[in-house]
Amino acid sequence: MKTQNVVFAIAFFMSSLLISFNANAQDRKGPPPGGGHSPIQTKTLEEIGGYKIGDVATDFKLKNVDGNMFSLSNIKNAKGYIVVFTCNECPFAKMYEDRLIALHNTYAPLGYSVVAINPNVSEDNQKENFTAMQKRAADKNFPFVYLADEGQHVFPQYGAVRTPHVFLLDQDKKVQYIGTIDDNARSAEDVNVKYVEDAIHALENGKKPEPNFTKAIGCPVKAI
Repeated sequence: MKTQNVVFAIAFFMSSLLISFNANAQDRKGPPPGGGHSPIQTKTLEEIGGYKIGDVATDFKLKNVDGNMFSLSNIKNAKGYIVVFTCNECPFAKMYEDRLIALHNTYAPLGYSVVAINPNVSEDNQKENFTAMQKRAADKNFPFVYLADEGQHVFPQYGAVRTPHVFLLDQDKKVQYIGTIDDNARSAEDVNVKYVEDAIHALENGKKPEPNFTKAIGCPVKAI
């Protein structure tokens, strides 16, 4: 009888642990980290060494999926630029694709276009090479440019360490916000704070975004 009680107690304890684990998993804002990597940016802007708030970003010239070279100066009458480093295969990047499309469709007419850049592009990677980028852009019908950071020269200047990682620039290309798109990677319906949208609204009202920095949530950039 004692043995049966012990077995029952152990079974009850293990089932309680499993229920607790599943509940915690449901509360996570995004998929569980894989490969031993945390999805949360841990370094400060100083440690990363890229642009800080208030820095003026240098324009670039990168190849778009349409085969043409693109620079920020190609966008006429811009009031700002939603520069986002993203890629084809990162689960977080995929989760945010529809939200990036919505951001562009909503704010490009107001002067704030999404400018997507793939820092992981590599011809040796069949899932992240230029052809794969073209296919992804076509499959998702991206309304914004999707640029290949060939040679990986641009993302270190910005200090992009995750995909996706957003840098909101004003019309003078001054960095006004750095970080994540919103506060819930897993579910667009459950977002409470839309950081990028709030930052744009602040600029539209002649104010400084608050907050102007959040930790990016996503996969680590895979520099060659």
